[in-house]
Amino acid sequence: MPQELPEVDSILHSGALAYGKWGREFEKRLGEYVGNNQILATNSFNAAYQVAITTLGLQPDDEVIGSPMTCLASNQPFATQHVKVIWADIEPTSGMLDVEDVRKKITPCTKAILINHFCGYVGYVDEILALAKEKGLYVIEDAIEGFGSEYKGKKVGNLGADVTVYSFQTVRLPNTIDGGAVSFKDANLYEKAVLVRDYGIDRPKFRDDMNEISLLCDIALPGYGATPSEINSYVGCLQMEVIDELLEKQQQQARKWDATFQQDRVKPVSIVANTKPNYWVYGILADNKREFMQEWRDKGYYASGVHLPNTYYSVFGSQPELKGVKEFYSKYVALPCGWWM
Repeated sequence: MPQELPEVDSILHSGALAYGKWGREFEKRLGEYVGNNQILATNSFNAAYQVAITTLGLQPDDEVIGSPMTCLASNQPFATQHVKVIWADIEPTSGMLDVEDVRKKITPCTKAILINHFCGYVGYVDEILALAKEKGLYVIEDAIEGFGSEYKGKKVGNLGADVTVYSFQTVRLPNTIDGGAVSFKDANLYEKAVLVRDYGIDRPKFRDDMNEISLLCDIALPGYGATPSEINSYVGCLQMEVIDELLEKQQQQARKWDATFQQDRVKPVSIVANTKPNYWVYGILADNKREFMQEWRDKGYYASGVHLPNTYYSVFGSQPELKGVKEFYSKYVALPCGWWM
């Protein structure tokens, strides 16, 4: 969907390219859309995750439990912080975390459960939240592909998780060329994250009456240079103007795929009750995965397995094979379902 960018030249010549007016406006639009105004835009998905990990206070050798059937980008930030990712199994029909297997993996070192909405399909939100509450754990909602997806009429990011991490990289919605965001349920964590995102700096106190760096402004937290540029934020603002239209086009395409496979030898992935996927892709389970992919590629559709289970990557350490992951990956194929079709 082509869009004009009338403010780009003005921004480029304004002398104000770093996070500012458009960054705050983008956050405002994101918050209004998701239903949670405690949200911070970042310059990448990875940066959003690093802000989340640091804000939650996760330390080396702490453990988080998640699904290996996710994008590598969702798990690599934990490796860089030396936080151990413990793999739980998934349902082979939906690709979502097996909640009872998550329960079995909890140890005294566990600090959080990662709930990933695989390829835009929403997972078992209530069950994960209940388990985390019972065990006193954080819930980190990985929305790398889930922006705009819904559960019980609420958007991902407003479902009760302690923190939600979003990607706005080129293949996501909204697309800011590159970027991400992180939102928090707790106001204190949000205020801490404001500092963590910006080198630990409390900006209102950082300069004195001569606009020099103030001796009175301590830097007490580790932080990152993770704020987005004004260009990226402006592009994000324009994307938010058409986000519902883009998502509706994807959902319309999904209904066409539903009709296509109604009587077919393959079946769509199971959808968790009370959820509304954003259909980042359309998921199919095929007994002969390679043959099915080739058939649809020959028809002009780039069918793909999308993600390799992260159990294959040695950076996360050696862990036992998971039956549900193996079965799901052996059958899962994603068909394109984008607004551009």
